[in-house]
Amino acid sequence: MPLKVERLKRFTLCCALLSIALRSALVSAAAAQSLAESSEANAASTQPPPNIVLILADDLGFSDIAPYGSEISTPSLSALAAAGVSFTNYHTAANCAPARAMLLTGVDAHLAGVPNIPEMLAPEQRRYEHYQGVLGHNVVTVATLLEDEGYHTYMAGKWHLGSAPGLLPSQRGFERTVALADSGADNWEQRPYIPLYDNANWFADGEPYQLPEDFYSSRFLVDKTIEFIDSQIEDRRPFFAYLPFQAVHIPVQAPQAFIDPYMGTYDEGWDAIRGARQRRAAALGVIPPDVAMVGMPTTGDWRALDADQRRYEAKRMAVYAGMVEAMDHHIGRLVSYLKSQAQFDNTIFIFTSDNGAEASGSADPDDFMTSRQMSALGYNNDYEMLGLKGSYNTISPSFASAAVSPLAYYKFYAGEGGMRVPLIVAGAALPRQGVLSDAFSFVTDITPTVLALAGVKSPDGRHGGRPVESIIGRDLSPVLSGSTERAYSPDDAVGYELAGNAALFQGDYKIVVNRKPLGDGEWRLFNIKNDPGESRDLAQEEPARLQQMLSAYERYQRENKVLDMPAGYGHIKQLLINTLHQQWRTPLLVGLLTLLVLLPFLVAYLLGRKP
Repeated sequence: MPLKVERLKRFTLCCALLSIALRSALVSAAAAQSLAESSEANAASTQPPPNIVLILADDLGFSDIAPYGSEISTPSLSALAAAGVSFTNYHTAANCAPARAMLLTGVDAHLAGVPNIPEMLAPEQRRYEHYQGVLGHNVVTVATLLEDEGYHTYMAGKWHLGSAPGLLPSQRGFERTVALADSGADNWEQRPYIPLYDNANWFADGEPYQLPEDFYSSRFLVDKTIEFIDSQIEDRRPFFAYLPFQAVHIPVQAPQAFIDPYMGTYDEGWDAIRGARQRRAAALGVIPPDVAMVGMPTTGDWRALDADQRRYEAKRMAVYAGMVEAMDHHIGRLVSYLKSQAQFDNTIFIFTSDNGAEASGSADPDDFMTSRQMSALGYNNDYEMLGLKGSYNTISPSFASAAVSPLAYYKFYAGEGGMRVPLIVAGAALPRQGVLSDAFSFVTDITPTVLALAGVKSPDGRHGGRPVESIIGRDLSPVLSGSTERAYSPDDAVGYELAGNAALFQGDYKIVVNRKPLGDGEWRLFNIKNDPGESRDLAQEEPARLQQMLSAYERYQRENKVLDMPAGYGHIKQLLINTLHQQWRTPLLVGLLTLLVLLPFLVAYLLGRKP
């Protein structure tokens, strides 16, 4: 009996010791897990914020790059598209400065002070403080907000948001800058491209700047971006680099080496290119299958041209393609530099365009008025020189319709071709790679997305001790991560207006009105998810939806202080009047200015009247 009791005591003691050991192990494991989680959290908290490179093309059409269906070789942008999310339903303003104002502030262009480019504002509108065509001090730029949080902020490229004291980018949050203040300029040398300007007004860190002798815009802007980043890379602070190219704004120019591969590519004409891009975009998933396309009255008949005219038109477009590829090549140089500095993996790239393709190039570059225009500016448009130094090249409205394929309209107008452009957000750290998103998105979404990616809070109605306009755009980072498919609900309305051309987006639908000469001034309703080509007007089929969206547009007008257009306003006429007021010199110059400004729009108007 005593032996059994002794064994029972020993067994009980062993069980107790085993229980103590087990509890100790569990506590140790929990502590280790807690420590690991704490270490991971600390590592995440010490992970440096990402560098952000915001690249903006100028007048680039929806299908002008390979990931969106183009025949143009853009390997650098294709690589970025494979490393992130490409948005196929992204919209911007249909003109330069309003798009840039919204891009950099997240605020509607009217409240930001840039409802239109200043060159097209009517005197009646300029009486209002928010209709000056320059970036107001009631908004704060994304560069300022990032600089406040320790980012280096750099800009190299076109600004066009004001050149008076206090308005240059060096005074709007950018630490280092080289900036073109005008709407455009020559790509080979420092001279204006239209007589609106006496000079090509470049500034570096706020001071007038003289371009180097070996200047070519795309190469130079990337050189300066690399220079700015490299000058302070050792301090390990993150950077925000804004790179707004001149490509492919007029004059369309490119090095011969980039033009040569496209000689012959466009010999079949604009209709063939427009159709081929539509098919490629559908195969890539960028647009739905069998999207219908509408013809534009400014698109000519390729078959009606003689052999010399076809040859000339084809080369004009070859130069355009070369300019796009040259831009892509230099983007690749920036990517290579960041890889060499071990910065690529921690950099997020955002690529887009300020508006759709420019279609005001003369349809007949050999006519008397065009020749006099080129001569007055010191340019030539000889076939052999197209795209090279001293030449003045554009694409015609006909090839512009191919640049926006399969969409309708182009720059200045509120049709999809003027507003829908590529948007690629890429980076090694992004959770989704090589993904297409058809989520509706708008240019005001860029600033809040950049801030979210950088971990920086948006201002809540105040900044620097003063009131500022609140950001209205949406953060797209949940779409980038895949946690949601949409940034906007079906009931959210996004309004837009420029010179009387207007639109409102809601869910999959859009109402739009386009003024003459290409539009008819009537509101139309489209389902732009299924019908991005705006081929089927639903206004008669869904009158209730049309009226509800018109009411939403009226609210947008009131809330954003959108002014009615003055009686008799035409953006062509106003551009001419403003040019003459600014550049009045001699009767001869006035005549030349008249020809310069009116010619492309007169051609568009006359073509627009064709039955």
